[in-house]
Amino acid sequence: MDHEFLADIDDEYEKLVIQLNPPRVSVDNTSSRQATLVQVGSANRQGSLLEVVQVLTDLNLTITRAYISSDGEWFMDVFHVVDQSGNKIYDGEVIDRIQKSLAARASISQSSRRSVGIQASSEHTSIELVGRDRPGLLSEIFAVLSDLKCNIVAAEVWTHNLRMASVIYITDEESGGPIENSDRLANIKRLLRYILVGDRDKRSAKTAISVGVTHTQRRLHQMLYADRDYDRGDTAGEDRSKLVVNVENCTEKDYSMVNMRCDDRPKLLFDTVCTLTDMEYVVFHATVIVEGPEAYQEYYIRHVDGSPISSEGERQRLVLCLEAAIRRRNAEGVRLELCCEDRVGLLSDVTRIFRENGLSVTQAEVTTRGSQAVNVFYVTDSSGNPVHSRMIEAVRNEIGQAILQVKDEMHAKASAEESGRFSLGGLFRSRSEKLLHNLGLKRSSS
Repeated sequence: MDHEFLADIDDEYEKLVIQLNPPRVSVDNTSSRQATLVQVGSANRQGSLLEVVQVLTDLNLTITRAYISSDGEWFMDVFHVVDQSGNKIYDGEVIDRIQKSLAARASISQSSRRSVGIQASSEHTSIELVGRDRPGLLSEIFAVLSDLKCNIVAAEVWTHNLRMASVIYITDEESGGPIENSDRLANIKRLLRYILVGDRDKRSAKTAISVGVTHTQRRLHQMLYADRDYDRGDTAGEDRSKLVVNVENCTEKDYSMVNMRCDDRPKLLFDTVCTLTDMEYVVFHATVIVEGPEAYQEYYIRHVDGSPISSEGERQRLVLCLEAAIRRRNAEGVRLELCCEDRVGLLSDVTRIFRENGLSVTQAEVTTRGSQAVNVFYVTDSSGNPVHSRMIEAVRNEIGQAILQVKDEMHAKASAEESGRFSLGGLFRSRSEKLLHNLGLKRSSS
């Protein structure tokens, strides 16, 4: 009872601090010619920085610079942001969303004791899977869910160092709501675990099912970190010159200093801050600069207990974890985009065609917008090597040229050249149309 009483006092104190010092958010379009400045000030709590970066990332804003300071009880962060086209933010509605979202999330992070990024919902059932990656694994997972009358409304899949992590949101095929029957959930979990385990992963395969929604990409980082994907792979053959992570102690200030340099990409800052937060480090000062194709990040950190990094083993582990966080989202393979009318079993059919044509999915993002399925897949061949354009075209012929688009300039050009040289479409047209009819997919007339 004493612990509960003290916890209640802490909660009430935090609420009082928020009332006396509400979050302050300002959006400035005059100080910089290149970017919109977003300044956030609030009472300082563990996880506050991640919440702010998460909001900006979820609003599809690109952070080109950031200056972070959070010594004492107050943090003050300044972010230079642009839209996905590299332009400043002038739209009044977007600016209003930035201000309201940041103020709301800053308040939540300080007044709630839930894990950062966890949001309650009752619309879907969430499935989390971690296991050894192998060709055809995603196809088997989606086939099991289809057979069990589960409709996949959203999903995200990452692979790294021969490991696979996915968060899948499903509803009941008949009711359209979450699946809550305990016996049915136990059966789903049992069958999915059987698929994950196979004959090589009896110890580390994991499944979890819950009713609700998490911040998917944050959860994927947590799952792969817990799975220790950072020390499972052999990176000797990788080009490490483009990714440099250095960690050393700054003894005069009693901080540990982290310096990183790598190719810039969307959501890079979110990925590194996620990892530092999950490893229970607190960022006191940070500078983030993007110059051309490269990004530079510098952090001054301590443990949540106030101490700097204390051993060489810990330093090396932090380096490996940050490298893994950056590489997890580096998609390998050809990008394919599938857009068509959604239906139960669509993903099972599409990924089966991938598997039968020798394609392996390295990353996937599944979304549903109204009645439309909008899905992105990155694919290699079954050995992890680049895919020949003929394999891609064979898959597109089965699924539908207009439905499945190649978003890779080199492959799109190669496919167009090969199409100009010869075409067997007429020979197989009747067979393809019959297959598409069976799948429920419609090919647009050319």
